[in-house]
Amino acid sequence: MTDAPDAPVTARRRAVVLVGNPAAPYSRALRIARTLQDIGFDVEIAAVASADVPDHEADGSVTIRRYRPSGPFAFLAAGRGAASSAPSSGPWRSRPAPLRIARSVAAALRRWALWPHTVRGWWATLDRDLAPADLYHACGSLTVAAAIAARGRDRRAGRTSRVLYDAIDDVVDGNNLLGVPAPVKAVMRRRETRWARSADARITVNEALAARLATRWRTERPLVVPNWPDVRGPATLSGGAPDLIRAALGVPPTTRIVVFQGRLGPNLGLDAAAQAILEVPDAVLCLIGFGRGFAASRARDDDPRFAGRHRTLPAVHPDEIVAWAASADVALVPLPPVSANQRASTPNKFWEALAAGTPIVLGPDLPEMARILLADELGVVARSLRPGDLAAAIRTVLDVRPEVAVERRTRIAAMARDRYSWPRAARDYRSLIARLVGSGGSADPTAQVVARRQRDAAP
Repeated sequence: MTDAPDAPVTARRRAVVLVGNPAAPYSRALRIARTLQDIGFDVEIAAVASADVPDHEADGSVTIRRYRPSGPFAFLAAGRGAASSAPSSGPWRSRPAPLRIARSVAAALRRWALWPHTVRGWWATLDRDLAPADLYHACGSLTVAAAIAARGRDRRAGRTSRVLYDAIDDVVDGNNLLGVPAPVKAVMRRRETRWARSADARITVNEALAARLATRWRTERPLVVPNWPDVRGPATLSGGAPDLIRAALGVPPTTRIVVFQGRLGPNLGLDAAAQAILEVPDAVLCLIGFGRGFAASRARDDDPRFAGRHRTLPAVHPDEIVAWAASADVALVPLPPVSANQRASTPNKFWEALAAGTPIVLGPDLPEMARILLADELGVVARSLRPGDLAAAIRTVLDVRPEVAVERRTRIAAMARDRYSWPRAARDYRSLIARLVGSGGSADPTAQVVARRQRDAAP
């Protein structure tokens, strides 16, 4: 009698979510990674190494590996090349003005020619060290070229790999390229378009961006997968969540909390917000965030003009941020409309506040967010970003009877849970992945999923 043959062992598929920052953590990448795990992938988040975080760690069952830049472009990495190229630093301060100007021009030309220059050393390390995968989910323009290169290596080795370009913003018309000369920006636009068209499928975060990008890329409309949070457990204070911000700040329950959460830095309206809070009685502006503006925000905390009125806390894990937002009375989104991307944006902080049930004060001329906010009375749009107008909008939200505030919070949280939650956003993403990888790859998987959504929405 012969033994029955062993059952075939089916290897789990592997996906890599590429993030052009340290992902410490990055909420969209985590949601994507967890969804891919649910589908049946082993998932690695491939991020950029930083001195502040370990090179290798786990977030639950998701592996995060951070790769250190290497090769001839390593010195251009964020935080390394920036200081060395500053013409006002070090011995260059005493050099003749023509030399300083020439050096500054040379640095700008180098940045433009190598755009995106800060991650080219990271790309070199990925080219050497990143293990093959069935799917590369590229979060943003900093990552898509590395994903396309990895796909090329895999296919030369006989593996069928796919690249999904996640256009998390309109990078060419975004804040980071403000002031770049038009001819240079045209080259960057062509470069990003080439990468987008080389991907096997494309997604983005809202309908306005989908329309803009499809026109520029001359492709089918990218699938919209919004940045809706994955809320776990009760979020609102009326649902029993702890009063996290007041506890962290050590302020009494009567203190009114205005929160801004997320990346800290320029072109976010934070200077005006700091001035505005001084015109709102019994209120504190609490910034929960990260980024190059964090130290400046902490310094403002210590400025006597803002004593006790401006407080900065470090970023918290994406799984916790909705609960923190729920302990604020107002969420502030004072983004100035300085770029086409910012005007079309719907950032994480907007959706996280709604999930918490926290009403929003929004800056003017941000039509995508304003449309959502005003349609269901989810907050107030300020007349301008002048401190007085921001303060007036904040007071409009705050100065209501307690029972009205409770009813409003409960209504907003319930609406967000019903309309703007990650399980709803992930449904179409799962369908796209099934067509892209699960069935061996489709000639036009994004178009198929978009068409199905349109059929489902038809009356």
